[in-house]
Amino acid sequence: MATLAGLMALSRALESSGYLMLAGTHLLRRIHSEHMLGVALVLFAAALSAVVTNDVALFIVLPLTLGLRSMADLPAGRLIILEALAVNAGSTLSPVGNPQNLYVWQAAEAGFVAFTLAMPPLGLGLLIIVLALVPMALRAGSVSPSALKQPVRLERGALWLTLPAYPLFLLAAEAGWALPAAGIIAGVFLLLRPALLRDLDWSLLLVFMLMFVNLGLLAQLHAVAAQTAYVDALPGGLFTAAVLLSQLISNVPAAIFLAEFSSDWRLLAWGVNVGGFGLAIGSLANLIALRLAGEPGLWLRFHVWSIPVLLLSWLLGLGLLQAWG
Repeated sequence: MATLAGLMALSRALESSGYLMLAGTHLLRRIHSEHMLGVALVLFAAALSAVVTNDVALFIVLPLTLGLRSMADLPAGRLIILEALAVNAGSTLSPVGNPQNLYVWQAAEAGFVAFTLAMPPLGLGLLIIVLALVPMALRAGSVSPSALKQPVRLERGALWLTLPAYPLFLLAAEAGWALPAAGIIAGVFLLLRPALLRDLDWSLLLVFMLMFVNLGLLAQLHAVAAQTAYVDALPGGLFTAAVLLSQLISNVPAAIFLAEFSSDWRLLAWGVNVGGFGLAIGSLANLIALRLAGEPGLWLRFHVWSIPVLLLSWLLGLGLLQAWG
């Protein structure tokens, strides 16, 4: 929880600096075709999610997309669907890319480097699948390079406060000092940027705390623990079990629950990341994207794209596991 709180605070500070929005705006001003716009937004969202978590990446990329919708004739709904899928794929690559990776990394006591090296085969494969959807989802028409004209408010102080703190905090978390490091960040922000702490999603932290407690207690019930005997009978074992459970209770609770029954953190991490696709409930990022879009009928259209991506991603994971063991 301390690691999650610290990263949320740092990500919020980086977002508030405005420089990520500025980078995205410069990128979009140089795009001249709808296909290239889709590819750029997918890659931008995926790269951001690996650094500042998938949820924060959406809060940066979606406003750009919604701004484009009011200035050009673009299929914003399909762009938002692609971005939701992209942050789920890109966040797979990093221990801090999403809450389920953060939990598995910390709970398994896997080293930051070891965890990072275990994820690219799956994460890059997932990103390729999402990129392959771009020509099917978007037209080959042109986009005006001057579509984005609104100024971006920059806060250099927030940027310089965050940039050195990010790697130092990750090193502290790796060494098991997440709690005092999060306390230091909270103290510094309280003195210099109190509004950032006030704007944090404290309700989300509370939800995760309740998840840890309730699912930990649930896993200790004999009747529940007995059901895990069937996991090995599934193709892919724990990997497939994590994918399926994510469709029922979302991937973060699935990671918390299944971690009680297995020490194979790689299979678990792969499964809950693939489980972010499929049904909207599979990942909190999906729900955020669909809610912010505010477009009628988008929930149904999201599943038209996301469920096939889930099936392809599951087959990809099985193939990689079979090839590499």
